Amino acid sequence: MQIKARDQKLKERWEQLLTLLTDQFSETEEIEIEGVLYLIGLQELGKIHQRFKKDDNINIIHIGICTVLEPFGYYAFDFYDEEGWPHFKLLETLPVLKSGEQTVLMKEAIVDYFLEKELIQ
Repeated sequence: MQIKARDQKLKERWEQLLTLLTDQFSETEEIEIEGVLYLIGLQELGKIHQRFKKDDNINIIHIGICTVLEPFGYYAFDFYDEEGWPHFKLLETLPVLKSGEQTVLMKEAIVDYFLEKELIQ
């Protein structure tokens, strides 16, 4: 019963977060998980009003992934390069997860990030 309550709370917080971000950043459709990771990566990079190339966009999502998984012990911040991009080192290989399990892990990590930043409750 404890797991169901936790899952329900995660679901509620995830929906709250998507509503908040969609209202703020999207005019037409709900932001998906990759979009949330992109926004986190942009925030952490600190270059919010800059245009990026396709390869840069993939790296921004990677920054988002590393940032949200850092508290889980998978990554650690390593250094900023000469252009100000953060780099992370892998501390522990992510476990092999089914697609649904991977999604739950990422949602939990993202929700924790926004709870820490006090943008959701």
